[in-house]
Amino acid sequence: MTATPPNLIELGKKAAPGIVHLKPPVDPATLKHRNLLEAPDWRRIPAYADVTEEQFLDHRWQSKKTITRPDKLLETLKGLVSEEFIRDATEGFQRAPMSVRVSPYLMSLIDWNDPYHDPLRIQFIPLASRLLPDHPKLGLDSLHERADAPVPGLTHRYPDKALFLPLDTCPVYCRFCTRSYAVGIDTDEVEKTHFRVDEERWRRAFEYIAARPELEDIVVSGGDAYNLRPEQVTQILETLLKLPNIQRIRVATKGPAVMPQKILTDHEWVDAVTRGVDLGRKLHKEVVLHTHFNNPNEITGITRDAMNKLFERGVTVRNQSVLQRGVNDAPETMKLLVKRLGQVHVHPYYVYVHDLVQGVEDLRTTLETALMLEKHVRGTTAGFNTPTFVVDAPGGGGKRDAHSFEYYDRITGISVYQAPSVKPGQRYIYFDPITLLPPEGQARWADPQEHQRMLDEALSHVSDPSRGRA
Repeated sequence: MTATPPNLIELGKKAAPGIVHLKPPVDPATLKHRNLLEAPDWRRIPAYADVTEEQFLDHRWQSKKTITRPDKLLETLKGLVSEEFIRDATEGFQRAPMSVRVSPYLMSLIDWNDPYHDPLRIQFIPLASRLLPDHPKLGLDSLHERADAPVPGLTHRYPDKALFLPLDTCPVYCRFCTRSYAVGIDTDEVEKTHFRVDEERWRRAFEYIAARPELEDIVVSGGDAYNLRPEQVTQILETLLKLPNIQRIRVATKGPAVMPQKILTDHEWVDAVTRGVDLGRKLHKEVVLHTHFNNPNEITGITRDAMNKLFERGVTVRNQSVLQRGVNDAPETMKLLVKRLGQVHVHPYYVYVHDLVQGVEDLRTTLETALMLEKHVRGTTAGFNTPTFVVDAPGGGGKRDAHSFEYYDRITGISVYQAPSVKPGQRYIYFDPITLLPPEGQARWADPQEHQRMLDEALSHVSDPSRGRA
C-alpha cells in the first residue's frame, strides 16, 4: 500500500482552524477492505513446504501443479484435515457434476483448520455430508443456452449481444458452474457437451456474427479466456474488432481470482489482451475484462499487484459474483467484497442469484436473501461501484433485476419474471431452495401432486401477455 506523506498524516491529526467535523472519527474497523493478506502461507501445506516464492508467483508452476484428480487433491491434504473430511470429500467428488481443478494458490487460501465452513472450500470441494437433493424443477442447462445457439458454442439471446464459447476448459472448475453441461471432462454424473478449440467451429461463429447487423456486443467466455493461448486471444479480438457491427467485447475469465500470478508473469497473454484493448480504443470500440470474485478472502496483495498492472495498461475490469450460501450471503461479507473490489480497481457489476445447477443445492439461497443484501450494500460506496443483483431467468429469459419480479411467493419460493425485450410474451419462473422455505412450503413440495398447483397459483397472479389478461 502506498505510504501517506508524513506531512499529510500530521495534518490529519490536527484539526485545521475553521474546519468543522460533522462526523465522529472513523472506526478503523470500517477500513477493513484496505487490509489485504499480502500472500498466503503456502508452506503450511506439506506438499508445498519447499516451494520458493519465485515458484509460487510463477503462473507456469501454478498451472503445472494445479490438481485435476480427486485422489491427488486429497493426498495433498493429508496431515491437514481429518480422515472424516477425506472420506466426506471422496464421496462428494463421486457425486459431483463438475470435474476437479484447483490451483495451489487457491489451496493455500483455504483455512484447513476449519474446512467445513471455509468459503473457498465450499466453492470448489464438494462434501457428501453437505449435498442436498436437486430441486425437482432443475435441469442441466437451466438457462437454455444451447436452445439459443444458432451454431455450436455461440448463444444469441439478447437482440444486440451474443455469447461466444471458444473453449471448454478453465484454470479451476467451480462446483456451481452454470455450464456444468459443457465445462471440464465427463464425470460419473454428467456426460458433457464439449466446445473444444476448433478453427472450423470458430469460423462458423464469426460468420454468423458478421451476418447479423444487430449484434454489437460479444462476450468471449467458455470455459475461460485465461486458457486461450496469446495468439488465440489476438485472433479472436482482431477478428471481432474488424467487424463493422461490433462495438463492445467482454473477455470473461475467473483467472484473476484463482491464479493472479498469470497476469504478473505471463507477459505474452497480458500483452495480447492489452493489444486488443488498444486496438479497440483506436477503432472507437470497447474491449474490457470481466472476472469473478465471490468472497473477500479471494483478494490478496498478489491480486492487487495483478489488477494494478492491468489498471496501468488501461484495461477496465468488471466483476460478476454468484450469490452462495455460506460464501457471500451475509451483509458484512458482501459489503466487504464490494469495497475490496473497488480498492483493487475492479468494478462490481453483477451479483447473480444462484442458477438452478445440478448437484449444488447446498449452495443456493433465496431471492429474499438477494433483496436483503442489495439493501445493505447500496449506499456503502459509490453507485458505479455498487453491483446489480440479478436473476438469470431459467428457460432463457436472460438477466432480470432481482427486484423486477412480477410475483414472488415466499412460502413456495416461486418467483415469476417477464422479459419483454428479450422474449416477449413469455413468463419465467425461478425457484428458491426447498430447504430454506417455511414448513408450509416444504410440505407442499414434498407432495408431487402439489407441484403444478403451485405453478398455476403463481402464474395466475401474472398477466399473460399473449392473452391480454391475468
